[in-house]
Amino acid sequence: MKPLLIVLALIALVLLVIGVAVETLKFLLYVGLVVLVASAALLVLQRVRSRVQR
Repeated sequence: MKPLLIVLALIALVLLVIGVAVETLKFLLYVGLVVLVASAALLVLQRVRSRVQR
């Protein structure tokens, strides 16, 4: 009975870690999208400013 409890505890721990990792990856995906949009906006602003200064 004791080995079964150890196996179940390990499985629960692995599932917990996977759940946290998935939530973290979702958060990082949103952060990456925000950074991508911000960099695209800055690139457009840089090109517009370089054309105005010519």
